[in-house]
Amino acid sequence: MTVVELRGSPHEADVKASAERTIRTEISAMALLADAMAGPLGREVARAVDLMAGCEGRIVVTGMGKSGHIAAKAAATLASTGTPAQFVHPAEASHGDLGMITRADVILALSWSGETKEMASILSYAKRFRVSVIAITSNAKSTLGRAADVALALPIGAEACPLGLAPTSSAVAQLAMADALAVALLERRGFTPTDFHTFHPGGRLGARLQFVGDLMHTGQEVPLVKVGTPMSEAIIAMSAKGFGTVGVVDAEGSLTGIVTDGDLRRHLENDILRRPVESVMSKAPKTIEKDVLAGAALEAMNSAKISTLFVTDEGKLVGILHMHDLLRAGVV
Repeated sequence: MTVVELRGSPHEADVKASAERTIRTEISAMALLADAMAGPLGREVARAVDLMAGCEGRIVVTGMGKSGHIAAKAAATLASTGTPAQFVHPAEASHGDLGMITRADVILALSWSGETKEMASILSYAKRFRVSVIAITSNAKSTLGRAADVALALPIGAEACPLGLAPTSSAVAQLAMADALAVALLERRGFTPTDFHTFHPGGRLGARLQFVGDLMHTGQEVPLVKVGTPMSEAIIAMSAKGFGTVGVVDAEGSLTGIVTDGDLRRHLENDILRRPVESVMSKAPKTIEKDVLAGAALEAMNSAKISTLFVTDEGKLVGILHMHDLLRAGVV
């Protein structure tokens, strides 16, 4: 197949150089933002988090244009990490959507210039009903900055756009600040993986946030033999259950070892069928607790290069989990 270069298309090296320049310019903007956290901005961020943590209603996030897209993402991130939030479009606010904002809410307003005209109705409403406002802007002395209870004035770095017009570095800075607020609130509330699963039940992320206990096999499905069982019977139990392994339990039902296909190959001798299972088994097998996340179980299997884990509940054997169970659940 012949690849034809379109006339007038930029050379590959030029494209790579442009892309790298954009990324490095935005990285520089992030470095400025990180450095600013050591100064007054850091103190204002702490005040903003205090205000948001004490909110009895929702965090109402608003912004126009590119800032509006960042604001919508910020609302989604807050909501998914345990902070009730919603996006209100500033242009729609004066046409009835102000009714979405209550006195119990806190407004998080994004505007790089701080002079977004469409935000006037929201700011007026907030002042009238004493709704607290947090601003993410580049200008603390702007209309938005002066109207806010807390103004997060971000440092101004160079835009990646060669014209200096398209919001690039500035949009990334706003996004990073919104994420910083969401993560600080997450950590302050002690948000757990279990809480996260409540808000993310779907997709691969939701699958990884299922628990081992939700996916494991229990009861008669678990391949088990007792200490002293001849290997001839152990191999039958292993084959019947289809996991490629069999657990060995003592008189109290505690797991003392396992026999895998690999153990069979390592002990392949003429008299293996007559030997007791404990002479072949691998001692101290890897197990996992049933209340561990499925994603962690996958990582444990990959790390140990195994496909099966016996499952325990406070040390007591309760089931078995196979890599195929994780595949079927969409974890992998």
